Amino acid sequence: MMRDGRKKLIIDTDCGSDDAMAIAMALNDPAYEILFFTVVSGNVEAAQAVQNTLLTIERAGTYEPPVYVGAEKMLLKELAFAWETHGTDGMGDLGLKPERLRPAEGNGVLRMLEALRNSEKGEIDLVTLGPLTNLALAIRLDPEAVKKAGRVTVMGGAGFGGGNVTAAAEFNIWQDAEAAKIVLEAELDRIMLVGWDACLGESMLMPEDIRRIERGSSLGKFAVEVNRILMGLNRERFGMDCLDMADPAAMAAALCPDCIKTCEKYWCEADVSPGPGYGNVLIDRYGFSGREPNAWICSQLWPDRYKDYIFRTLGV
Repeated sequence: MMRDGRKKLIIDTDCGSDDAMAIAMALNDPAYEILFFTVVSGNVEAAQAVQNTLLTIERAGTYEPPVYVGAEKMLLKELAFAWETHGTDGMGDLGLKPERLRPAEGNGVLRMLEALRNSEKGEIDLVTLGPLTNLALAIRLDPEAVKKAGRVTVMGGAGFGGGNVTAAAEFNIWQDAEAAKIVLEAELDRIMLVGWDACLGESMLMPEDIRRIERGSSLGKFAVEVNRILMGLNRERFGMDCLDMADPAAMAAALCPDCIKTCEKYWCEADVSPGPGYGNVLIDRYGFSGREPNAWICSQLWPDRYKDYIFRTLGV
């Protein structure tokens, strides 16, 4: 299952500024080999997210996995980009572009399926940082191939708290709730949702954490600078520089399970009904449905372990 002692990984991303930090962390974890990235529209359109992924790979300075573009549209819903959080380019509107790298030829969904078909069961883990459109399309095309994946970690859902784009919904699920419904109904053995609530409270990056990251390495400085718009929003909301980093939280939960404090299995379903509940992940916490649990819900990280993992992988 491992080559050179490293676990194989595919990362699906709509690369905005918090994805960039998460991707940089993964590229610097010696226990994992990222086979390739698949890109989906979400924070920004897919073509821009590809450029952001390539830029982050260059800045990480480790190795250079291929980057494939996948779904450019959601299954049904009109796209609504997160420009107010990440900038119109998804990376803080700093004018940054990759210098050398170019996207790989081929479709990301088909490349994901090819890799899974040719793998042993459990050999490849998946981490999704954006809307679940690519994964849902893969399931529709070949559900048995997707079931060969090992752990599937999804940054998605509001967990047991409120949403970050509506009162009920977290952005990634809300952006394509129909895709999330397909994924949650696919009977994947080891799927874990890391909700929005996992990056809040003591797990937020506070001013002293941000200073350490920014001053500790060139990669850390990059990771902070591209999140400048989000930090400005939080300065208005909380009166200080802080970062609620959902994608790094999901990446830490996926790659460093010791960071996980609370994770339990429940029956879950994505709400696709029109109205204020659209995009909410319904979690049957008390078993009212009588349905068998179908997903693990990670709602809390150990703050010190999580932050130490960020510091270690960003070289600070």
